[in-house]
Amino acid sequence: MRDRRLTALAAWAAPLIACLLLASSAAGSYAPDEVVVGHAGSTERVPVPPGASIAATIARLRREPGVQWAVPDYVAHATAVSIPNDPGTTGSSPGGWQQTQWNFNGQFGINAPQAWGNVAADGAPGGAKVIVAVLDTGVAYANRGRYRRSPDFNKYSFVQGYDFIARTHYANDHNGHGTFVAGTIAEATDNHYGLTGLAYAARIMPVRVLDGAGEGDASVIAEGVRFAVKHGARIINLSLEFSSDVGASDIPELIEALHYANRHNVLVAAAAGNESSTAIPYPARAKHVIAVGATTEHGCLASYSNDGPGITLVAPGGGPDASLPGDPNCNPELPAGNDIFQMTFTGSSPRVFGFPPGYEGTSMATPHVTATAALIIAAGILGRKPTPAQITARLKATARKLGGPQDQALYGAGLLDAGAATAPGGPGAVG
Repeated sequence: MRDRRLTALAAWAAPLIACLLLASSAAGSYAPDEVVVGHAGSTERVPVPPGASIAATIARLRREPGVQWAVPDYVAHATAVSIPNDPGTTGSSPGGWQQTQWNFNGQFGINAPQAWGNVAADGAPGGAKVIVAVLDTGVAYANRGRYRRSPDFNKYSFVQGYDFIARTHYANDHNGHGTFVAGTIAEATDNHYGLTGLAYAARIMPVRVLDGAGEGDASVIAEGVRFAVKHGARIINLSLEFSSDVGASDIPELIEALHYANRHNVLVAAAAGNESSTAIPYPARAKHVIAVGATTEHGCLASYSNDGPGITLVAPGGGPDASLPGDPNCNPELPAGNDIFQMTFTGSSPRVFGFPPGYEGTSMATPHVTATAALIIAAGILGRKPTPAQITARLKATARKLGGPQDQALYGAGLLDAGAATAPGGPGAVG
């Protein structure tokens, strides 16, 4: 897996080495009945023959002419700390969205009202026309069969997507996680109903790459990335993560797809993970991908959020404060801050919607960054077709510093500030 020299070893040794390599990364789960094989310019999934092991199949395939790599098909999982499975509250708090969505308008929110004013002045209210691909458990985007569109979306909020789990054009949500993420990005606003989305006029491309349990194979996620790029997405949201022991050499098909997105000028943002670790998992760890950590309502790093040198910046994810002595915003001994709220399933039915509690995590933080990028692109602040590197640089340069000078490894460039990122002038601006 991680050792490309395996193909040069004697045939008798290859199966043994493959077994050892598989055992060394047992914490990362993978599909039990197939492996992924890379050839020059193409990738295929190969079934494991009856009675054969994954290790032996990989060893055999790596000896075949034209095979550049062969790896297990690793499984990623959605990165919400808690996916609710019980009925939650319904409706917004008495104070309206401003009270509920501290993440948009609170003391340690992302300054959404200023961002809305900025892009409206630029003739692009709500990030109009920018396509954002949400690679997740699907999205409640349409009324079809037993599925219903989330009532705070309209049919014009979406472009055609795809379900890579069921292999159908109908990327309905089977979990609620994807609908929540899409809501933070582009839920309708100013309609006297529900809550608000940050880039409320952007268009969502629903791409289902995670199953009803919130898990998906690397090869499937890679297909989703390429689909999004080929069908006009400008930004891809990956609120998912692999186990920390899964390296780039274990998921080459996904790494190649992420490089493909960058070459085609598509920005990718991914969740930094929820293990309270300094090891950033893939895909957030990949080159050119924005790795998003999570903060609380108090302006502290969330207790679950991964951190370390790989963090690009942070955004609201909700929940309890981390224990960071010397950081005045961190008070883990006090009650936890509020969760993040958006409209999604209140239970297991894809027909019953509300505002369930319990959604906190880097999954919730990531779409704040994705939506802000959509606003930047729509407003033309960085020109007509800014590169992922230009957008990333703008987001970092305008982020709000948290903690002390020594805390960059915890917060990266700082807390996302959508208002500053969309303001006229400043770093990288044109005109």
